[in-house]
Amino acid sequence: MTTESQESALQDSYPYRVLVVDDEPTQRMLEREILEAPKYQVSEAADGAAALAILRTTEFDAVLLDVRMPGMDGNEVCRRIRSELGLAMLPVIMVTGFGGHDDLAISLRDGANDFIRKPYHPMELMARVDSAVHHKRMTDQLDSAEAVLFALARLVEAKDEYTGDHCTRLAHNAVVFGEALGLKGAELTALRRAGVLHDIGKLGNPDSILRKRGSLDDAEWSIMRQHTCIGAALCEPLKSMRLTAPIVRHHHERWDGSGYPHGLAGEAIPLLARVFQITDIFDALSFPRPYKPALPLPRVIEILEQETARGWRDPNLVPVFLDLLARQPESLLKHDGLAREAEGLGARLFRTITAGGTLDWDRSMS
Repeated sequence: MTTESQESALQDSYPYRVLVVDDEPTQRMLEREILEAPKYQVSEAADGAAALAILRTTEFDAVLLDVRMPGMDGNEVCRRIRSELGLAMLPVIMVTGFGGHDDLAISLRDGANDFIRKPYHPMELMARVDSAVHHKRMTDQLDSAEAVLFALARLVEAKDEYTGDHCTRLAHNAVVFGEALGLKGAELTALRRAGVLHDIGKLGNPDSILRKRGSLDDAEWSIMRQHTCIGAALCEPLKSMRLTAPIVRHHHERWDGSGYPHGLAGEAIPLLARVFQITDIFDALSFPRPYKPALPLPRVIEILEQETARGWRDPNLVPVFLDLLARQPESLLKHDGLAREAEGLGARLFRTITAGGTLDWDRSMS
């Protein structure tokens, strides 16, 4: 999409919803006049408590927040927006007639995205608000696309009554294992997302194969193996899936090169795919499937050791996983209370879809 068409798409989504928070009526009126309709839809709050009450019930694209207000000041309001309301992605622009670098640092520490000093030129205010609301709308689109992917992946999982909470368990266990390996930040996020998305490519596999009770023949296996590339193709268009897509594509490769889809071997297999694969196999062995019952833990450990000796699994990672399992079995085996952990991975949208109710898209994305 060209820059011109992107701008057109953004304009089609007007008005931008902005909350102006200031104890001075003349300042609120000034900001309302600058942010004109139909591009902007401006709401007002005369103090911090009123602003928080409005934000609890109404969605906005940005907040213009005065720093110096009686009672609850702007920095405290900003802290509560982030902590109490959980609105981490809502742009907050602090507006003040005072303050130096220390005040700026405090506001940024409390969660502000930007800072503008009075008196300001109307074009400066518009430029800063424009930048904030455009970013918010683009972020909302990204969140929506991710949520759809996660919900579709859970629909795939739901076709198989045997897998149960397979995706949620994997999302949890992959992160636990990743932390034990010293992985951080984006890598752990990629592992968590892969827990849900690793089999999304099975959307391209017929139900007759997915739900077959018994072993697949060669032709069926050929079709089944396509799910890794289909899944990666679904994830790759999203930049946020940069580290997740290779896990989806390569989680069935083997250390000796006998896996699929590309027959990669050793460290040519992406590290996160090797990490994730071990938790995937552990879960598959530990819970029932159409072609086998759940296996007892000693047998699961035995199979992991055998497959490593055979050359299928990373010989450096499997011992770390088995040591973690021996030292902290509850971290990998106890899955009570994982429902909340799954909320950000499409579970809420999935429940809305499968409940057969009317889907309020904006509300389901919030």
